[in-house]
Amino acid sequence: MLSFLKKLFGTAPAVDYTSLVNNGAQIVDVRSPGEYQSGHIKGSINIPLQELGNKLNMLDKSKPIITCCASGMRSASAKSLLLQKGFSLVYNGGGWASLQK
Repeated sequence: MLSFLKKLFGTAPAVDYTSLVNNGAQIVDVRSPGEYQSGHIKGSINIPLQELGNKLNMLDKSKPIITCCASGMRSASAKSLLLQKGFSLVYNGGGWASLQK
């Protein structure tokens, strides 16, 4: 219950995305190809949200996955989908521009 309340009110520990990436995390950008072409995180994989369910084989289940998009809405949906499909180390990185920092 305490863990739920911490997440609900934003008091859960912050995720160290830099450490995740340094330890092999995959960054999955779920924006459209056009959005991705206009700017993205170097080394990220572009799998549009509507195609993600059909391209799970492109991802390594043994490595953490950080999802990102433009604002964090699609990346949240991508995180939920990946968790439902058996991926356990999934983090919503939110908007790609802020994640890049």
